[in-house]
Amino acid sequence: MATSGAGLDPLAAAAARLRGAGRWHRSETLFWLLVPAGYFGFSSDLVLLAQIAITALFALSLDLILGFAGIVSLGHAAFFGIGAYGAGLLAQRGWGDPLLGLGVASLAAAGAGFLSSFLVLRGTDLTRLMVTLGISLMLFEAANKMTGLTGGVDGMQGIEIKPLLGVFRFDLAGRTGFLYSAAVLFVLFWIARRIRYAPFGRGLNGIRQNPVRMPALGMPVNARLVAIYTVAAGYAGAAGALLAQTTQFVSIDVLGFTRSAELMLIVVLGGTGTLYGALIGAIVFMIARQGLSQLNPEYWEFWLGALLLAVVLFGRGGIVGIAQRVVERIAARGTGGAQ
Repeated sequence: MATSGAGLDPLAAAAARLRGAGRWHRSETLFWLLVPAGYFGFSSDLVLLAQIAITALFALSLDLILGFAGIVSLGHAAFFGIGAYGAGLLAQRGWGDPLLGLGVASLAAAGAGFLSSFLVLRGTDLTRLMVTLGISLMLFEAANKMTGLTGGVDGMQGIEIKPLLGVFRFDLAGRTGFLYSAAVLFVLFWIARRIRYAPFGRGLNGIRQNPVRMPALGMPVNARLVAIYTVAAGYAGAAGALLAQTTQFVSIDVLGFTRSAELMLIVVLGGTGTLYGALIGAIVFMIARQGLSQLNPEYWEFWLGALLLAVVLFGRGGIVGIAQRVVERIAARGTGGAQ
């Protein structure tokens, strides 16, 4: 039997390519070295870095449905808010263990995602936009009225989070909060990456590209869409729980439309369907917003909007797409020069 790439049959060659694509690359290792670099190099900004990690996880949850399955949502903050309020309510009642709160909040958001998926997935893109937005607005108003549980516009206070693993306390400097958020982000990213390169993830890409053909190939389209929507909701709930635990406060804007809209911008800015695009988009968006708001407190939103427009209009595929094209051109020039 031939062992060279040329001697492989088409199916074996395709399987080999898939296995190769699923391996970790050197550039990915370099990317995750940003975590220790940020911890030691920017020790005075760990609170901001924790917020970036939480936003990155939230953006990753949207990329799972938008970039993989093509499900457009303007109400993804609903699951983020459920996770935040869930973790906050547990802590208020004496169940302040971070990992317990994280798990319960994620399961609550995933359950809400599963139940709402049967409404969201019935229509086209426009219908899905309206349904997701409607669900988010309903939850926002419910949280506003249920002041006994949520605190309403004053926010949920009295959240006491116990030390992580019974040892590491959440300090004002944000050391534990950043490392905790970064660790959760890495674990959930690793799972999302496995999903992407598994047959389940490949099937989702097929559904996104040709939803009419996939049922003819015997794929249970609705079941897979419900599954990824549930997983994405759980990821968003985990991000909300991290926010509640690291800040020990939950405001009603966790369910606001602005948070969902910003999330969509972040994913598009970084590049949909790449996983790393969600992370890079969150980093660029959060740092740009922080820097521009300090440089120009009155008009920082204008400059941030200009940056987003420039990337979306002239950088097809977002920041990740721009980087890939630059690398391809450099490689092509190097090959041409070698010849």
